[in-house]
Amino acid sequence: MSNFAYERLHSNLQHLKMDTIENIVDNYLEIAAKDGKTTLEVLDYLVEQERQTKENTVRERRMRLAMFPVYKRLDDFDFKFQPSIDQTVISDLSSLRFVRNSENVILLGPPGVGKSHLAIAMGIEAVNAGFKVYFVNSGTLVEGLKNANMKGILEKKLKSLGKYDVLIIDEIGYLPFDGEDAHCFFQLVSRRYEKSSMIFTSNKSYGEWGEIFNDHVIAAAILDRILHHCTTINIKGESYRLKERMKHGLKTMQK
Repeated sequence: MSNFAYERLHSNLQHLKMDTIENIVDNYLEIAAKDGKTTLEVLDYLVEQERQTKENTVRERRMRLAMFPVYKRLDDFDFKFQPSIDQTVISDLSSLRFVRNSENVILLGPPGVGKSHLAIAMGIEAVNAGFKVYFVNSGTLVEGLKNANMKGILEKKLKSLGKYDVLIIDEIGYLPFDGEDAHCFFQLVSRRYEKSSMIFTSNKSYGEWGEIFNDHVIAAAILDRILHHCTTINIKGESYRLKERMKHGLKTMQK
């Protein structure tokens, strides 16, 4: 390879932002020459390394933007401890068909039974599949919507949240919403209805959502839109956190 061709190759790789190929091309060309690789094999390897690096970079960026509070996987979930969960339903959800069909998922149950774990795990599956995901606590979400409404930019805020393929809203029901909260939440659900997916976790049954929103009519309207295309997972088991505390307590007593 002439000096001119060598310099132009690296210059073009920099211009095209093909950093991975630029970093490995010199060493790999030497290895390929020794191994008798064909031109096609060399190109295939270099382009594949560039593709993998770019995909990993994009995936890591989507993972950061998703704002998951912790990293949870479906493989780490203890289904034996929560026998009320139908694993075939979780398996179907992990295929992400519900995301492609703009359907919703609601995880109901008392604190500590693994609702957030499953929601985060499904969100991570979605990120790895190339979808845009955003995780937010319900209180934080509603506060942001209310502030946007007060400033007259609720439409802009809803449009911003609309760019996510999956919106995960955690812990609905731990704190009650006032009238403006309920109005803003309804606007969000209506905007995403049949367009993109939402995953909710709640410690309240559907019959109690009227109390959450302090308005049974608007709660019914919200649920009507959410449940139209929705999978409900009702977890009736014990708390993982309580199990761990009890285990720790027993160990302490045994000492």
